[in-house]
Amino acid sequence: MSVLQTLQDRSNNTCELCTSTQDLSQYTIPPSLNENVANDILVCKTCLDQIEGEVDMNVNHWRCLNESMWNEHVAVQIMAWRMLQRLRKEGWPKDLLDMMYLDDDALALARATGEHEDEVNKIIHRDVNGVILENGDSVVLVKDLKVKGSSIVAKQGTAVRNIRLDYENAEFIEGKVDGQQIVIITKYVKKN
Repeated sequence: MSVLQTLQDRSNNTCELCTSTQDLSQYTIPPSLNENVANDILVCKTCLDQIEGEVDMNVNHWRCLNESMWNEHVAVQIMAWRMLQRLRKEGWPKDLLDMMYLDDDALALARATGEHEDEVNKIIHRDVNGVILENGDSVVLVKDLKVKGSSIVAKQGTAVRNIRLDYENAEFIEGKVDGQQIVIITKYVKKN
């Protein structure tokens, strides 16, 4: 059974955050790179667009977190925690956060994206031109790079798709070059 089918079964074909049944898709919570049941949740387009910042946050939509924060699946709990952190200035999310419990491993993963940090303290990844990079962006290498520990040379102009950010260091991103997952320094890439 595929990861998507497993997610559909465990959620009864509803968004695991808001329980909508419309436009559902699989979402891998960052910084996870591998799609699997432990790292993925089933979300609707409304939730996904707001999670990824495609549209402005609709505060009232997220009142659903009052229920989903108690979900038995850790990935859903982590995403609920992150969204509550984004909304904490609204007042009511702070109350829910005070009630919520995540074990140490889950809390460390939840904090990996910096949702709990104030904007001034967040790590921001920028390319060679100062453009902000996000998870899932595509970049192009601006110079030839020797990959440490291998004989691979990543050539200038190589496109790296679906990058992942290193949430502990603003200078590092991860991506695949010639089928190998590597760490790339942000000053050597340009956003596509």
